[in-house]
Amino acid sequence: MKKGFTTGSCAAAAAKAATYMLLTGTKKEKISIETPAKIMFDADIVDITLNENQVSCSVVKDGGDDPDVTTGSHVVAAVSIEDKGTECSTDSNLSIIIDGGVGVGRVTLPGLDQPVGNAAINHVPREMIIKEVSEVCRLLDFNGCLKIIISVPEGEELANKTFNPRLGIVGGISILGTTGIVEPMSSKALIDTIKVELNQKKALGMKDAIVTPGNYGLKFMADNYGYNLDKSVKCSNFIGETVDMVCDLGFETMLITGHIGKLVKVAGGIMNTHSHEADSRMEILASCAIRAGADAAVAIKILDCLNTEEALHVIENAGLLKETMDIVLEKILFYLNFRAQGRIEIQCILYSNEFGLLAESERAKAILEEIR
Repeated sequence: MKKGFTTGSCAAAAAKAATYMLLTGTKKEKISIETPAKIMFDADIVDITLNENQVSCSVVKDGGDDPDVTTGSHVVAAVSIEDKGTECSTDSNLSIIIDGGVGVGRVTLPGLDQPVGNAAINHVPREMIIKEVSEVCRLLDFNGCLKIIISVPEGEELANKTFNPRLGIVGGISILGTTGIVEPMSSKALIDTIKVELNQKKALGMKDAIVTPGNYGLKFMADNYGYNLDKSVKCSNFIGETVDMVCDLGFETMLITGHIGKLVKVAGGIMNTHSHEADSRMEILASCAIRAGADAAVAIKILDCLNTEEALHVIENAGLLKETMDIVLEKILFYLNFRAQGRIEIQCILYSNEFGLLAESERAKAILEEIR
């Protein structure tokens, strides 16, 4: 599958090309940079605007075969020469200022790669920009001060499709990348984002990690616990990896709140709940119902169900809903605690859209009340 190049690579390539054009007055429609992965990026330069004191140009983001929402966006670099003694240092060496413009988010909460107030241009892309621009300046014997503004015209709209609003990055997307390369169809980016969210909660002083696969039970949690699930960390299908990260980051407690359709898989020891990885929802529910006293006829009806809400009706009609859900919860906690190996306390709340609260562990409600 085709690899792509990160927004950080695009920003570095655009900045290098704009610097070259500013210092030479010559148009540059192709540029090459070396990514941190030591793979060369040969970029086409578009949207060129040359003025006496500033040059801007852009690189169109190509994420390869990865389903990246930023693919096709224009990463723009505007480079200008600044007088020393203002934002620039007053010494004789080259000075480079990097900031974000339209469509590049700004950090408003602690715990991220950049401090509060900075443009959301992570440290590796910043290092890439400085490396590539410095190379051009050495070649052309320039030792002044350059100001580089990175912008993404489509960024503010694209940010709504990312985790940025949840992370406290406002006004646009982030300029990212640690290798400069986008790996196709990789789950690593999402797992990294979960870790960023957890890091942020830790930086804000939270000792309890509140985790949910998604917002399925948003209204339920608000109505029953007075808690907004938007304040929790969304772990998607990566239950096991999230437990590992919560432990590694030193949280005292993890409370996972989730819909029966997701978390019932954990009751079978399934730590990645994506349907492509595993299912067994009905098999797990049927076995737990049997443990609660169901006969073979009830188990067969459960196995024939298409979704968990339908299966819950079968179990309720058998008069075994509470007993079965208590067993499901017990199994969920067993496998989560097995994964954590005693490093943290784990609590759980299990619900459904139609039936509401199905089961909760002993201290789950108390943890939510402490946080609230």
